[in-house]
Parts: sequence; structure tokens; C-alpha cells
Amino acid sequence: MTGSELSTGAVAAAPVADVLRRLDTSAAGLSGAQAAARMERYGPNAVRTHHVNALAVLGRQLRNAVLILLGGTAVVSYFLGDSMQAVIIGIILAASIGLGFLNEYRAERAAAALHAGVHHNAVVRRDGRFVTVDVTALVPGDVVRLSLGEAVPADVRLIDVNGLECNESILTGESTGSEKSPQPVPAGTELAESSDLAFMGTIVSAGEGTGVVYATGHNAEFGRIAAGLDDRPPETGFQVGLRRFSYLLLHVAVALMVVILASNLLLHKQVINSVLFSLAIAVGITPQLLPAVVSTSLATGSRQLARAKVLVKRLVCIEDLGDIDILITDKTGTLTEGRITLVDTVDAAGAHSEAVRRLGLLATDVDPESGGVSGNALDAALWEATQGKSPQQLLGCVARRVATLPFDHERRATSVLADDDGQRVLVVKGAPEQVLAQCPAVTPAARQILAALFAAGRRVVAVASRPAAGLTAITPADERDLTLAGFLVFADEPKPAARQSLAELAALGIELKIATGDNPRVAEKVCADLGLASKGTVTGAQLDPLGDDDFADAARHHTIFARISPEQKERLITSLRRTGRSVGFLGDGVNDALALHAADVGISVDSATDVAKDAADVVLLEKDLGVLATGVAWGRRIFANTIKYVLMGTSSNFGNMFSAAAASALLPFLPMLPSQILLNNLLYDSSQLAIPTDRVDDEQLQAPAHWNLAFIRRFMLIFGPISSLFDFLTFGLMLGVLHAGAVEFRTGWFVESLATQTLIIFAIRTRKVPFVRSRPSAPLAVTSLSVVAIGAVLTISPLAHTLGFTPLPWAFFAVLGGFVVTYLVLVELAKKMFYAEPLAPAGPPRRTRGRAHHIRRRAARFHYVDGDAPGVGIR
Repeated sequence: MTGSELSTGAVAAAPVADVLRRLDTSAAGLSGAQAAARMERYGPNAVRTHHVNALAVLGRQLRNAVLILLGGTAVVSYFLGDSMQAVIIGIILAASIGLGFLNEYRAERAAAALHAGVHHNAVVRRDGRFVTVDVTALVPGDVVRLSLGEAVPADVRLIDVNGLECNESILTGESTGSEKSPQPVPAGTELAESSDLAFMGTIVSAGEGTGVVYATGHNAEFGRIAAGLDDRPPETGFQVGLRRFSYLLLHVAVALMVVILASNLLLHKQVINSVLFSLAIAVGITPQLLPAVVSTSLATGSRQLARAKVLVKRLVCIEDLGDIDILITDKTGTLTEGRITLVDTVDAAGAHSEAVRRLGLLATDVDPESGGVSGNALDAALWEATQGKSPQQLLGCVARRVATLPFDHERRATSVLADDDGQRVLVVKGAPEQVLAQCPAVTPAARQILAALFAAGRRVVAVASRPAAGLTAITPADERDLTLAGFLVFADEPKPAARQSLAELAALGIELKIATGDNPRVAEKVCADLGLASKGTVTGAQLDPLGDDDFADAARHHTIFARISPEQKERLITSLRRTGRSVGFLGDGVNDALALHAADVGISVDSATDVAKDAADVVLLEKDLGVLATGVAWGRRIFANTIKYVLMGTSSNFGNMFSAAAASALLPFLPMLPSQILLNNLLYDSSQLAIPTDRVDDEQLQAPAHWNLAFIRRFMLIFGPISSLFDFLTFGLMLGVLHAGAVEFRTGWFVESLATQTLIIFAIRTRKVPFVRSRPSAPLAVTSLSVVAIGAVLTISPLAHTLGFTPLPWAFFAVLGGFVVTYLVLVELAKKMFYAEPLAPAGPPRRTRGRAHHIRRRAARFHYVDGDAPGVGIR
């Protein structure tokens, strides 16, 4: 029977030997040739094939309330006989949808290319030796090794285990670890009770083991669930703000449309013209190109971040990255080089000792008899320092392991039971505090040596042992009555560039906190060397007994959190978020997954464990705080430029549409034709497509900003009437001075409204004095001035008659210049008063994450890119 035909129940109830036979494999695994043949037969170990789908991208552009309103207006206008209005709306629609589609499609292709560089691996036995392969390369019959903190890469029938437990909450909803055993279970046993199976996507929470793969990809239990879910990720705070803003504008647009239509009908004006005019007003107040501006900003940001080696899993996460005002990070690889090296092995008296090195090697996660790769950075450094000697040369043929007790985050130690030169001994290697606590007689000299090593910023692992005659297995209770052998001393030097990176984060208003499993004195030494000001240090042992209020107080008033557990990291983040802070967490280890899920923005690195990369929203292809600072700055730039368009559009559009509504109620003719209103908006919005290129004042990058509808409404109600004031002055000029008819009146107001609402961007884009203390980008200046010129030229062009325009006297343009200058000065004065008492910003809504979201997130690591990057797992 083939692997794909084996049912979960049949595998769970069968002995290991029977399963291996039916999979046509053995405990030694497959050969490379066999694996290649099965890959051809079963395909990659992936949940679903992923394409950058142009139709899907287009569909997302169409699901927008503003664009739906535009489309409905175009259809109504066409059937009511105003084909010009329908054509103009069609151009607006095409521009918005086309630009949004182009930017998002390009960004998705760029993201797919970046994803191709992020790999998730599994340790598999091929050709009789354990090697590391991409998870997508696993096939039924492969024998894989499962280690603490790893995600199980496929559905596995366990062959042997050593204290193995798996967190299966992703499948069962139960957060406690499920104990595993290679013994078959009775036929008909429930999925959650199948203790001899480990399922794709679950996490190894304790121990280790090996097993044979019997189902991959969509045939796995996890694959079946993930394939049945839709691909819609949860909304971010940025998306929620955009959606609520769109609804606000729709409400205002509908209200204006009803009022204008009712007033025009009461004044006995033509029904069709009244309907078309009210529809044009409704469309005119909406920022039609907002989706295009947002997508252009995000796409620009994604390209810049790609150059800076930052992979954002979704474009909208860029803005969330800019929201961060607290960053919690480990020190290894961020503040330090991340290259751990063994510098010495010393005994309890401080003298160099090869015997301590030998005991340390015996207690690593690498089997001395077979060798292989280590998943632990300290163990890997210990083996790399063997200077090319074989395990037999280092340990001698007289040393043989009998049993092991793997590392876990509670004991913080690894134990090995070994026969060494005819004697059975128990060797314990781990955090000095835990190991020394089990040693009854530790000399003051040994403690002084340890303190000196910590003070020098060294990472230290203690090694102890005791005779163990009669022991055949190990439990945590056996780790007692030990004799300290000495210390393994490792170095991880401070990163030279970290000091500059810390300064960049400080300039962005980000408070940095260090959460590390290392000794507090080591963390303090590294922070002091880099000039990071610390408000204080607290340890996990000190945090453990604290209630919620005291814990929250400790979280706010300390900088370094040492010897902290995974659960305490999560509690730390949750506590800080409750105070309204937006928390980013940078982690790359097994014990960081809980914290990454709990943070507003989870950040990991390409070299991180699979679990950490799965849980993260952002993956750094280079572990550098400077790179992260670049990402935060871009997130804030994007939001700042988006808000520029929003504030400009709502204020000037509201003012112009209010003027139109008032004029239509007082004049015997329409103050502007519906097609002219839409043409005005098309030209005005086109000039704003350059906003994503605009410079952002340094002050706007110093703290995150959030969507605040109350702030936007207040801005609209203050600056909108200023725009209306100059509209009314133009009405007076046209009617009282120039004695204009309907065509002249519409032409004059078209030019004036286009000039004022377009040029206002130079004042609204900054809180400073424009051009003097804050210069716009060249593209924004050119497009804005060009649009005003185009509007004026249209009134004398061959299209003037078709569009309902007529040439205006030069006196009008002279007065218009004075109006524009006065308008900009008045806006500057209003701006100073408006920002003198700023409205307190409201924080973005917190993301809620359910089980389906976590399944989608974890499913991402089993995707398979077919097309742009064939054969690569996309995470």
C-alpha cells in the first residue's frame, strides 16, 4: 500500500515494523534516488500550490466601497443620457483600479521572489545519514528527526521517542502538551488520542524523537484543514482605519446627495439634471484615488524594504511596523554578532581543563558515535571548536551514551547517562544557576570565577556529574547531589553597528527592552558597552510571583528582563499592550513563538527556527536593528503620506461640494455641470498620485500616528469652510463684477476650485512653513502646478465648447492669483491654531487571532510556489 493510501487510523493501530513495510522503507530511511522518485510520484510536501494570481489581485481592487459608488454613478449617468459624465467616471475608475492593480501585482511578485529566499528545513535520514533538507522535499517513507521547538514537517508515525511531547492546539484546541510513545494505539482511537503519531504543523514542546513520514501536503491532517479555509487574513489596524474612513465619506456623500436632490426638486429644476448633479456631488466628495494612493505608497515601501532586506508577509503590515513604539528583543544577534564561539573550558578552580570539554561534548545534542548537525548554537560552537578531531579522538572509544534527558525551558539543562571507561556517570550541562543549585558543595572560588566571567560579558554553561551505578534511565529527579566539574565559556561580541542602530531607534521614539534567557550581568555588560541606557534589570524569578498590577509596573519601569521564560515574554508583551503601547517583538528562537504571536508586530529573521518564522509578520533577511529601524521609518512615511491625501481630499472636497450645494439652491442654473465636477476631481486627484513620493518631516517619524476619525472630521469641518469662503468670493466676482452668465460662471468657478484645492497640498503636507522649512518632492510640485495649468488651458482649448467652458478675461486670472495667495496664507494661520491644541490620537484596534488565523499562518510555510520560483517553499 502506498503512503498516500495509508489512513491515519490504520497507521496509528499498526506496529512500526508493519508501517515501515507498507511504506517500503526502513528505520534507516530512504536513499536519495528513492526520495527523488517519490517526489515525482507524490509531489512536494505543500498544502496548496501558490501562484501570483492576476485575477485575484484585480478582484481585491474591485472590493472597495468608494469604487462601487463610482461604478453605480457611471451606470446611472449613462442611462440618464449624460454620456460625458459616464466617460469621466469611467476614466477615474480605470485610473484607480489600474494603478491599484499594477502596484499590488508588482508587489506580490516581488514578495514571492523574496519568499523564495526564506527556507524552512527538516532533519531527515537519507542514505543512512541525517541531513538537512527543505520541508517541501519530504516524501512518504522519509525518516525524520524531531527536536524541541520544531514544527512537525509532515504526518509522522513515531519510531522512537525520548520524553517527546507535542503541542497540538493547532488541531485539537488543547494547549497542554500531548505525550508521545512509539507503541501502537487500539483501532478506532480518536485523532487527539493517537499518541504514536505526530501531526504536521504541531510543535515539539519537550523531548525529541524520530519517525517515518506517512502523509505529506494536502494528504496530512493539517493540510486537509488548511485547504478547507479561505485565504483571507485578519484585518490590520491600517485596513480597519481605511474601511471606517471610507464609510464616513459614504455617509457624508449620501447625506449631501439627498439634501441637494431634495432642494433642487423643491425649486422645480429639471429632474434628470438634478439627479446627475447630486450624484456628481456625492462622487466629488469621495477621494476616488485613495486606493491607488495607498497601494502606490505600500508598493513603494515594499520595494524599499526589499532593498533593505526586510520581508513583509503582507503589504499592509508595513504600516503596522511603523506603529511600533516599544521593541522587545533578545540580545543575541541583534546587540551582539550572533556568532557564538567557545573561548575556554575551565574547571571549578579556574584552570583550563580538557576534562570539562570532554564532559560537555558528551552532553550535547549530537550523538558522539554518529556525529551530525546540532540545533543548539552553544552545542554547535562546542563541536566546531574540536579543531577537526573526530568524536572518537575526543571522547575515546570507552565513552558510550546509555540515555539522555533533553533540554527544556523549565530545567534549563541537558542530562546524559553514559558508560565512561567502565563507570556509569550522570552528566548535567546547563544554566549555571540551575546546575549549581544541585551541587551541594560549591567553593567560593568557583562562584567568584563565575561572577567574573559574567562581568566580562561571557556566556557560561556549567557542567557537573555524579556516579550513577544502577541507573538505566534519567528523570529530572536524578539531577541532584552533583559535583561541579567546571564551566564552558563562550563569547558573542557586541555588534559594532549596534550602537548606531540603537541611536536610529531612539530617534524614532522607540523604547528598547531586552528579554533574554542569559544571565542579567551578561546582558547589563553588553548594554553598557553599546551605550544603551537601562532603567533597571529584573529576572524571571523576580517576576514569577508578581500579580498583574505589579507585573505591569515592572514591565514599564525596567529595560532588561533576564532569565525570562517563554510564558513571561508573552505576559510582558500583553501587559505593555494593555497600556496602549504598540509592541514589536524580535525573536528567532524556539522559546519566542508565544511572544511573536502576542505582539502587535512579530519580527523574526531568516536564520530563525521554523516556529519563530511561522509566527512572525515580518522576516528580516539580515538580523540588524538598523534594518528594522529602516522598516519602521518607511511604515511611518507611508502612513504620513496617506493621511496627507485624506486630509487634503476631505477638507477641500467637502468645502467645494458644500459650495456647490449652496450655489445650486440659490442660482437659477447649476453652478457647475456634473461632468465638470467630475473632470475637476479627476484632474485634482491625478496631481495627488505623486504624494507617495513626497518628503516627510523628521518630526512625523519620531512617533507613530494612528487613524483618528474624530481628528479627520474636525480637520474637514475647519478647513472645508475656508475653501468655501473663497468659492463664495469667486461667486461674487463672477456675478457682481464680471456679470457672468451660466457658462462663464461655471468656467470661472472650475478654474478657481481646481487651483485652490490642488495647491492647498503644499500647506497641508506639513505642519511647518511650506517651501521655507519643508520642501515638497519634485514630482509632487510638478504634478500639482501642471494640473492647475491644464485646467486653465482647457478653457481655451478646442475641447472647451464640448466641456461647457468659455475663455475668461485676464482680469479674472489676476484676481484669482490674489485669491490663491490669500487662501494659502489663511490656511497657514488656521493650521497654526489647529495644531496648537492637537486632538489626542486614538490607537488602532488590536488584532484578534483565532485558531483559523493560526492555521492559515502556519499553513503558509507549506505553500509551494509554482511558476515564478518553482520548487521553493513560500512562508
